[in-house]
Amino acid sequence: MSADRYTSDVYVSWAELHRDTRELCRRLLDTGREFERIVAITRGGLMTAAVVARELDIRLVDTICVVSYRGGEGQEQGEPEVLKAPEGDGEGWLLLDDLVDTGRTAGKVRELLPAAFFATVYAKPEGRPLTDLHIREIPQETWVRFPWDTELSFAVPLVERG
Repeated sequence: MSADRYTSDVYVSWAELHRDTRELCRRLLDTGREFERIVAITRGGLMTAAVVARELDIRLVDTICVVSYRGGEGQEQGEPEVLKAPEGDGEGWLLLDDLVDTGRTAGKVRELLPAAFFATVYAKPEGRPLTDLHIREIPQETWVRFPWDTELSFAVPLVERG
């Protein structure tokens, strides 16, 4: 995916991420399902998994380690490469990620864990059909800036920007 495909940004704060992840937990409870373990898609899914593990009292947390974005600002998404995956088909497992974007990573993970219940906090239209549950939809052309990818800095007043 080309970086020029993104025409806007949305900034997600820690408080907003926590609130949205707790809402994900409420909806997971509403499904009536019981999960024996969480599998977090690294790296963004780790933050989500920490909150969900606490709220749903799930003690067994594993990871599936996938890399698809390489580089810094305006990253290019390549073919997903699985670095580590748990054994099994995902039966009784809750698969978590912060965001499903194009669905490339999600598609690869779904191939490996087809029986897992896949939940994300945020979803874009191209990847949304691969999830079983998500909380908030983000426009496809929007780059999501998570709190671990940003830092606070001084903002020059508009009048001084010229």
